Amino acid sequence: MIAIGSDHGGFELKQTVMKYLQENGYEFRDFGCFTPDSVDYPDVALPLAQSIVSGEFKRGILLCGTGIGMSMVANKIPGVRAALCGDSYSAHMAVEHNNANILILGGRVVGPGLAISIVETYLKATFAEGRHRVRIDKITKIEKEYLRVKG
Repeated sequence: MIAIGSDHGGFELKQTVMKYLQENGYEFRDFGCFTPDSVDYPDVALPLAQSIVSGEFKRGILLCGTGIGMSMVANKIPGVRAALCGDSYSAHMAVEHNNANILILGGRVVGPGLAISIVETYLKATFAEGRHRVRIDKITKIEKEYLRVKG
């Protein structure tokens, strides 16, 4: 199951992405927003990111105007590896090498066709493990040291 959410800047593109997910048999939960009215992106990004680190969802997709705000918020949560991607290659590598668990898209930056290609690539990519696991473990160590995460 996939967690998806947007602010007003990503609302329209989120509708396109959700239609793609539905048509391709992906189950998802929409964390909002539910109208194109202005909302604060942290109010959507935080609960979605928490649902990823809790294990409720394996992967998530967040959208805002540029993707920058959602990236900043999501990556504050220990255990989240959110990747702002504007092309399919980056989406693939974000998962294969960085084990990204949240894809970020800019609704005012990426068009619908490219967005679907990026989402499809992200969802089909797998983490390569090996030397990349060592790097992810280093990220986790940084989180524990600087964010004072217990565990």
